[in-house]
Amino acid sequence: MTPGPSSFPAAFQAHSSLTRVVFRPGAVDEAGAELERLGARRPLLLASRRSRTMSPYGRLVDALGDRAAQSVDVPSHSSVDTVERVARDIAAHGADCLVAFGGGSVIDTAKAAALLLAEGGDLARHATRFTPPDAVHVPALRRAKLPILAVPLTASGAEMTPSFGIAHGPGKLLFRDERCACRVVLLDPALNAEVPARIVLDTGMNGLAHCLEGLYSRQRSPYATALALDGLARFAAALPAVAERPGDVAARGELLVAANLAGLVLASARSCLHHALCHVLGSRCGVAHGAANAVMLPHVADYNLPAAGAELAMAAAALSAGSETRPEAVARCLRALRQAVGAPSRLRDLGVAAEALPEVARHALGERGLALNPRRVAGGDELRQLLEAAW
Repeated sequence: MTPGPSSFPAAFQAHSSLTRVVFRPGAVDEAGAELERLGARRPLLLASRRSRTMSPYGRLVDALGDRAAQSVDVPSHSSVDTVERVARDIAAHGADCLVAFGGGSVIDTAKAAALLLAEGGDLARHATRFTPPDAVHVPALRRAKLPILAVPLTASGAEMTPSFGIAHGPGKLLFRDERCACRVVLLDPALNAEVPARIVLDTGMNGLAHCLEGLYSRQRSPYATALALDGLARFAAALPAVAERPGDVAARGELLVAANLAGLVLASARSCLHHALCHVLGSRCGVAHGAANAVMLPHVADYNLPAAGAELAMAAAALSAGSETRPEAVARCLRALRQAVGAPSRLRDLGVAAEALPEVARHALGERGLALNPRRVAGGDELRQLLEAAW
């Protein structure tokens, strides 16, 4: 379905970046040369404990040479403490750039550390602030930041957005700084074929959510819509292909491209209620972000039906290769895709206690994503009922 002019708001904002993307098998071997292009000579390398054990990590270390130093292991839900430790490592090494090898948590930690080092003070002071129902204040962050080179291992698309989140208390601190956008992204499908399929399949549901929310966000634009529709179609094809053929480099490449497009959508249109709930489920209940996305996607799509019918009809067409054009079909398409890739379908299966749902709902009311959701959230009871349906 081709959207008509009436699908778009009369006024919109769109964002581009200075990010250079290199896509090819073996792209990781160009890391050293890409840093030379940036004029960077003392990289600090960030990764999780698990990803450091992967053979591609050794290839990246070799490509960077003996100039690179390694920072602390980044956990799956990075914290302010981790960011502060990385900032201290930057100073101790005299690093002039950061290299992030991993998923959204590692890449977001690199962005946050670059911000903290440049802006100083407490990290939380630089976070965006949300005042219900729709007021969002983004601090002016004008100082130059260290360049970041990212080698993404997951399908979240974090490498393409200047936004990032860091766990803090029951929720996440959310930031936006155009100067924190990654300067170089190396998309290596051959390297990705060595990442466990379960990781990229679950995080692919997160990338898919970026496209879906970008379609109906109150900050959507013609650019975001075009990228989101292409991204949804690519995810719908690539996720089952990776599930069926985990070692297929071509399928991994298609998934990486879909995630990359999703990151561009998020950079321009930002996120909505779906991510607000997933952020709190992650920080409060310890749920992996990709798994939370897989569970919540169809429920939030149904919740937004009354306010985003036209956009969800476009999503249904993209997800079904044109066989579905009814907005209510989106949830069914998402459930079928979730089943095809073996992603989780219930919060209880992720270890979320039923007793935690009211608190998750209450804290989600303070999340920035509510500001751009097409359907206004009336209160905590609505969110609690939504979470109970997903439990």
